Amino acid sequence: MVTMSRATEDYLKTIYHIATRGEPVTTGLLAQELGVSSPSVSAMVKRLEDGELVSRPDNRSLRLTDTGERAALRVVRRHRLLETFLARMLDVPWDEVHAEAELLEHALSERLEERIDAALGHPTHDPHGDPIPPRHGHHDEGWGVALELVEPGARFHVERVSDRDSAALRHLGELGVVPGAEFDVAEQEPFGGPRWIVIDGQRRALGTPLTRLVHGYVLTTGQPGTP
Repeated sequence: MVTMSRATEDYLKTIYHIATRGEPVTTGLLAQELGVSSPSVSAMVKRLEDGELVSRPDNRSLRLTDTGERAALRVVRRHRLLETFLARMLDVPWDEVHAEAELLEHALSERLEERIDAALGHPTHDPHGDPIPPRHGHHDEGWGVALELVEPGARFHVERVSDRDSAALRHLGELGVVPGAEFDVAEQEPFGGPRWIVIDGQRRALGTPLTRLVHGYVLTTGQPGTP
Protein backbone atom coordinates (compact mmCIF):
# COMPACT_ATOMS: atom_id res chain seq x y z
CA MET A 1 0.00 0.00 0.00
CA VAL A 2 1.46 3.37 -1.05
CA THR A 3 1.15 6.24 1.41
CA MET A 4 -0.64 9.19 -0.18
CA SER A 5 2.06 11.72 0.55
CA ARG A 6 2.37 15.08 -1.16
CA ALA A 7 4.96 13.62 -3.53
CA THR A 8 2.75 10.66 -4.39
CA GLU A 9 -0.20 12.91 -5.15
CA ASP A 10 1.98 15.19 -7.29
CA TYR A 11 3.17 12.22 -9.35
CA LEU A 12 -0.31 10.82 -9.88
CA LYS A 13 -1.70 14.23 -10.84
CA THR A 14 1.17 14.88 -13.26
CA ILE A 15 0.79 11.46 -14.89
CA TYR A 16 -2.92 12.18 -15.30
CA HIS A 17 -2.30 15.60 -16.88
CA ILE A 18 0.29 14.29 -19.33
CA ALA A 19 -1.91 11.37 -20.36
CA THR A 20 -5.00 13.53 -20.89
CA ARG A 21 -2.94 15.85 -23.11
CA GLY A 22 -2.46 12.83 -25.35
CA GLU A 23 1.26 12.46 -24.70
CA PRO A 24 3.09 9.25 -23.72
CA VAL A 25 3.98 9.33 -20.02
CA THR A 26 7.71 8.60 -19.88
CA THR A 27 10.00 8.86 -16.88
CA GLY A 28 11.98 11.55 -18.72
CA LEU A 29 8.90 13.71 -19.24
CA LEU A 30 7.84 13.17 -15.63
CA ALA A 31 11.27 14.34 -14.43
CA GLN A 32 10.98 17.44 -16.64
CA GLU A 33 7.44 18.31 -15.52
CA LEU A 34 8.13 17.78 -11.83
CA GLY A 35 11.60 19.33 -11.84
CA VAL A 36 13.27 16.31 -10.22
CA SER A 37 16.07 13.94 -11.18
CA SER A 38 15.57 10.82 -13.28
CA PRO A 39 16.72 8.51 -10.42
CA SER A 40 14.09 10.09 -8.14
CA VAL A 41 11.40 9.46 -10.75
CA SER A 42 12.49 5.85 -11.23
CA ALA A 43 12.35 5.21 -7.47
CA MET A 44 8.87 6.75 -7.12
CA VAL A 45 7.52 4.97 -10.19
CA LYS A 46 8.71 1.67 -8.72
CA ARG A 47 6.74 2.42 -5.53
CA LEU A 48 3.66 3.38 -7.56
CA GLU A 49 3.91 0.15 -9.56
CA ASP A 50 4.30 -1.91 -6.38
CA GLY A 51 1.23 -0.16 -4.99
CA GLU A 52 -0.72 -0.95 -8.19
CA LEU A 53 -1.33 2.72 -8.91
CA VAL A 54 0.47 2.73 -12.27
CA SER A 55 1.37 0.11 -14.87
CA ARG A 56 3.51 -0.14 -18.01
CA PRO A 57 1.35 -1.84 -20.66
CA ASP A 58 4.01 -1.45 -23.37
CA ASN A 59 7.02 -1.60 -21.00
CA ARG A 60 7.78 2.04 -21.86
CA SER A 61 5.09 4.60 -21.09
CA LEU A 62 3.18 4.70 -17.82
CA ARG A 63 -0.55 4.44 -17.35
CA LEU A 64 -2.66 4.98 -14.26
CA THR A 65 -4.55 1.96 -13.02
CA ASP A 66 -8.21 2.42 -12.10
CA THR A 67 -7.14 2.92 -8.49
CA GLY A 68 -4.42 5.34 -9.51
CA GLU A 69 -6.78 7.36 -11.68
CA ARG A 70 -9.34 7.67 -8.87
CA ALA A 71 -6.59 8.93 -6.56
CA ALA A 72 -5.36 11.39 -9.20
CA LEU A 73 -8.86 12.73 -9.80
CA ARG A 74 -9.31 13.38 -6.08
CA VAL A 75 -6.25 15.64 -6.18
CA VAL A 76 -7.34 17.31 -9.42
CA ARG A 77 -10.77 17.98 -7.90
CA ARG A 78 -9.28 19.62 -4.80
CA HIS A 79 -6.91 21.68 -6.92
CA ARG A 80 -9.57 23.03 -9.27
CA LEU A 81 -12.01 23.73 -6.46
CA LEU A 82 -9.31 25.71 -4.66
CA GLU A 83 -8.51 27.67 -7.81
CA THR A 84 -12.19 28.55 -8.15
CA PHE A 85 -12.48 29.51 -4.49
CA LEU A 86 -9.39 31.73 -4.65
CA ALA A 87 -10.58 33.46 -7.81
CA ARG A 88 -14.21 33.98 -6.78
CA MET A 89 -13.94 34.62 -3.08
CA LEU A 90 -10.52 36.26 -2.73
CA ASP A 91 -10.14 37.87 -6.17
CA VAL A 92 -6.81 36.17 -6.77
CA PRO A 93 -5.86 36.75 -10.46
CA TRP A 94 -6.35 33.76 -12.75
CA ASP A 95 -2.61 33.63 -13.49
CA GLU A 96 -1.82 33.22 -9.77
CA VAL A 97 -4.44 30.74 -8.52
CA HIS A 98 -2.63 27.67 -9.89
CA ALA A 99 0.50 28.20 -7.80
CA GLU A 100 -1.53 28.96 -4.67
CA ALA A 101 -3.72 25.87 -5.15
CA GLU A 102 -0.58 23.75 -5.55
CA LEU A 103 0.40 24.71 -2.01
CA LEU A 104 -3.03 24.15 -0.47
CA GLU A 105 -4.38 21.06 -2.22
CA HIS A 106 -2.46 18.53 -0.12
CA ALA A 107 -3.69 19.94 3.19
CA LEU A 108 -7.38 20.22 2.29
CA SER A 109 -9.57 17.82 4.25
CA GLU A 110 -12.50 16.05 2.64
CA ARG A 111 -14.92 17.91 4.90
CA LEU A 112 -13.52 21.33 3.97
CA GLU A 113 -13.44 20.33 0.30
CA GLU A 114 -17.16 19.62 0.39
CA ARG A 115 -17.90 22.86 2.26
CA ILE A 116 -15.99 24.84 -0.39
CA ASP A 117 -17.83 22.99 -3.15
CA ALA A 118 -21.21 23.79 -1.56
CA ALA A 119 -20.29 27.44 -0.86
CA LEU A 120 -19.36 27.89 -4.52
CA GLY A 121 -22.62 26.34 -5.71
CA HIS A 122 -21.02 23.11 -6.97
CA PRO A 123 -19.05 24.63 -9.87
CA THR A 124 -18.33 22.46 -12.91
CA HIS A 125 -15.28 24.39 -14.20
CA ASP A 126 -12.39 26.33 -12.70
CA PRO A 127 -11.26 29.84 -13.79
CA HIS A 128 -9.24 28.41 -16.68
CA GLY A 129 -12.19 26.40 -17.99
CA ASP A 130 -10.82 23.09 -16.72
CA PRO A 131 -13.64 20.71 -15.74
CA ILE A 132 -13.85 19.92 -12.04
CA PRO A 133 -14.13 16.16 -11.43
CA PRO A 134 -17.32 15.21 -9.55
CA ARG A 135 -17.07 13.56 -6.16
CA HIS A 136 -18.49 10.40 -7.69
CA GLY A 137 -19.19 9.25 -11.21
CA HIS A 138 -17.69 9.72 -14.66
CA HIS A 139 -15.34 12.58 -15.50
CA ASP A 140 -14.55 13.78 -19.03
CA GLU A 141 -11.38 15.86 -19.35
CA GLY A 142 -12.18 16.76 -23.02
CA TRP A 143 -9.74 19.36 -24.28
CA GLY A 144 -11.51 20.35 -27.49
CA VAL A 145 -9.55 21.68 -30.46
CA ALA A 146 -6.42 23.79 -30.00
CA LEU A 147 -6.47 27.27 -31.55
CA GLU A 148 -3.22 26.32 -33.27
CA LEU A 149 -5.19 23.93 -35.53
CA VAL A 150 -8.07 26.26 -36.44
CA GLU A 151 -8.19 27.41 -40.06
CA PRO A 152 -8.19 31.16 -40.87
CA GLY A 153 -11.67 32.53 -41.50
CA ALA A 154 -13.25 30.62 -38.62
CA ARG A 155 -15.02 32.05 -35.61
CA PHE A 156 -13.76 30.40 -32.44
CA HIS A 157 -15.22 29.92 -28.95
CA VAL A 158 -12.77 29.50 -26.08
CA GLU A 159 -13.61 26.73 -23.60
CA ARG A 160 -10.40 26.41 -21.64
CA VAL A 161 -6.87 27.79 -21.41
CA SER A 162 -3.97 25.75 -20.08
CA ASP A 163 -2.65 27.04 -16.76
CA ARG A 164 0.89 25.69 -17.21
CA ASP A 165 2.43 29.13 -17.87
CA SER A 166 1.37 31.97 -15.57
CA ALA A 167 3.00 34.68 -17.71
CA ALA A 168 1.14 33.41 -20.78
CA LEU A 169 -2.11 33.35 -18.81
CA ARG A 170 -1.61 36.93 -17.72
CA HIS A 171 -0.98 38.05 -21.32
CA LEU A 172 -3.96 36.12 -22.71
CA GLY A 173 -6.15 37.57 -19.97
CA GLU A 174 -5.09 41.08 -20.93
CA LEU A 175 -6.10 40.33 -24.53
CA GLY A 176 -9.47 38.95 -23.43
CA VAL A 177 -8.66 35.40 -24.55
CA VAL A 178 -10.44 33.69 -21.65
CA PRO A 179 -13.05 30.93 -21.33
CA GLY A 180 -16.29 32.09 -22.93
CA ALA A 181 -14.61 34.54 -25.31
CA GLU A 182 -15.38 34.41 -29.04
CA PHE A 183 -13.25 35.85 -31.83
CA ASP A 184 -12.42 35.57 -35.52
CA VAL A 185 -9.27 33.82 -36.70
CA ALA A 186 -7.99 36.20 -39.36
CA GLU A 187 -4.79 34.77 -40.77
CA GLN A 188 -1.67 32.75 -40.12
CA GLU A 189 1.70 34.26 -40.96
CA PRO A 190 3.96 31.83 -42.89
CA PHE A 191 7.15 30.16 -41.65
CA GLY A 192 6.08 29.86 -38.04
CA GLY A 193 4.86 33.42 -37.74
CA PRO A 194 2.03 34.53 -35.44
CA ARG A 195 -1.64 33.79 -35.84
CA TRP A 196 -3.81 36.90 -36.06
CA ILE A 197 -7.20 37.07 -34.39
CA VAL A 198 -9.83 39.80 -34.22
CA ILE A 199 -11.23 40.12 -30.71
CA ASP A 200 -13.40 43.00 -29.47
CA GLY A 201 -12.69 44.81 -32.73
CA GLN A 202 -8.90 44.63 -32.27
CA ARG A 203 -6.37 42.64 -34.30
CA ARG A 204 -4.07 40.70 -32.01
CA ALA A 205 -1.09 38.49 -32.83
CA LEU A 206 -0.64 35.19 -30.97
CA GLY A 207 2.55 33.17 -31.33
CA THR A 208 2.41 29.39 -31.65
CA PRO A 209 3.21 28.75 -27.94
CA LEU A 210 0.12 30.78 -27.05
CA THR A 211 -2.21 29.19 -29.62
CA ARG A 212 -1.29 25.77 -28.20
CA LEU A 213 -2.64 26.82 -24.79
CA VAL A 214 -6.09 27.92 -25.99
CA HIS A 215 -8.75 25.25 -26.59
CA GLY A 216 -12.40 25.35 -27.62
CA TYR A 217 -14.54 24.79 -30.68
CA VAL A 218 -15.22 26.35 -34.06
CA LEU A 219 -18.51 28.23 -34.33
CA THR A 220 -18.41 29.01 -38.05
CA THR A 221 -15.94 28.55 -40.87
CA GLY A 222 -15.11 31.07 -43.58
CA GLN A 223 -12.61 32.06 -46.21
CA PRO A 224 -8.94 32.45 -45.27
CA GLY A 225 -8.00 36.07 -44.77
CA THR A 226 -11.41 37.14 -43.42
CA PRO A 227 -12.57 39.20 -41.75
